[in-house]
Amino acid sequence: MNIPSPWKLIGLGFVLMMAGWIFPFLMVIHVIPSTFFLNFMSYIASVLGLFLGIWGAALYAQSKRKK
Repeated sequence: MNIPSPWKLIGLGFVLMMAGWIFPFLMVIHVIPSTFFLNFMSYIASVLGLFLGIWGAALYAQSKRKK
């Protein structure tokens, strides 16, 4: 299995976490309409971003430990 580099996972996790924060913010200030689908996708993006960020950090720590 080809695992991507830890920095790519951390970066993707950061982007997803920011999307999970920006979309609800835009819904609260009524720039975009609040729909069930968008609320659900914002939540999934936030959780997935957190998971990928932690996984990337763990892979980074593992690679540094081996050296």
